[in-house]
Amino acid sequence: MISLTPKDVLPEDGTAGTLVGRVWLPQAGGPAVVAVRADGVFDVTARFPTVSALCEEADPAAALRATRGERIGDFDAILANTPPDSRDRAKPHLLAPVDLQVLKAAGVTFAISMLERVIEERARGNPSSAEAIRKEVVRLVGDDLSKLKPGSEQAMRLKQVLIDQNAWSQYLEVGIGPDAEVFTKAPTLSSVGSGMDAGLHPKSTWNNPEPEVVLVVSAAGKIVGAALGNDVNLRDFEGRSALLLSKAKDNNASCAIGPLLRLFDQTFSLDDVRKMDVGLTVRGADGFVLEGHSSISKISRDPTDLVAQTIGAVHQYPDGFALFLGTMFAPVKDRDAKGEGFTHKRDDIVTIDAPQLGKLVNRMRGSDECEPWTFGVGALMKNLAQRKVL
Repeated sequence: MISLTPKDVLPEDGTAGTLVGRVWLPQAGGPAVVAVRADGVFDVTARFPTVSALCEEADPAAALRATRGERIGDFDAILANTPPDSRDRAKPHLLAPVDLQVLKAAGVTFAISMLERVIEERARGNPSSAEAIRKEVVRLVGDDLSKLKPGSEQAMRLKQVLIDQNAWSQYLEVGIGPDAEVFTKAPTLSSVGSGMDAGLHPKSTWNNPEPEVVLVVSAAGKIVGAALGNDVNLRDFEGRSALLLSKAKDNNASCAIGPLLRLFDQTFSLDDVRKMDVGLTVRGADGFVLEGHSSISKISRDPTDLVAQTIGAVHQYPDGFALFLGTMFAPVKDRDAKGEGFTHKRDDIVTIDAPQLGKLVNRMRGSDECEPWTFGVGALMKNLAQRKVL
């Protein structure tokens, strides 16, 4: 069972930034948009019915600061009541900090993870084959493609060399080709927040966390803030076939975002995201510990390029979107049998952290064991109308 305090999840500078969250209010039968401040958690739903609506403001951070709202409690009490095993259903608990935004993800945006995707493809989802294939792929491609600009002439020359050697892969295509891989991670409103259980398909035997920064983008394509995310991945499913991407990525509770959305203001900007290091720790009930990190400074495509490839004349998002930026983390540390690498076990505690965004903490369970997702867009609209905030 997870036990969390504000120190466990808030950014290093506490509430100095402009922090937005969502809280389930039992007395209202639905969620509240909240501002998390030094003096408590404030319900601002009367002014901003959804986080999406707040993000459409000309200056979301300024708009939130100008809205006092109604104090609903202390952050520590709401956070402590969030883990499902110990939750008092009559009291508020924390949710993921996005709502109507479409949940999108960019894949293969780092050289290291790109090579691991090639390995998955060649291993056909079999972890025991991965180590030998890894050595062969590195021999052909090398292990440092960080300076190679996707879509450049140099990248296209490398592509032709690999085709000539029968070593080309669809993952190399999106990793160094002109077009980024951007896919829909999960349905709108389905993400889970910090302190909640995150889900793995029960039939998966080779999977891993993916620590990422998640950008929140308005309908006009303006990046307004960021949070942390876990783009939970099933390496066996996707390795068997890229056409199984939806099953590898979209399962109940398999999209975790949190702990809060930090809006861009005088304390935090997109340049801070570009320099950000995202840490990962997995602690198992068996005593196993896995640590890693993902440095956004090593991303192959700038965040603004990924956003531009997601929204524009050919695709619109009237309620905005949340975009996972991808990860350079690809675990190869053996957990059990030599050469089979890492995979999750039941009750693993996954902590994803960054100094300016705090910590996203989740317990891993089978998707069929996690709390079922029952409150969708229709339920939200009905609830907000009943509360007369629409």
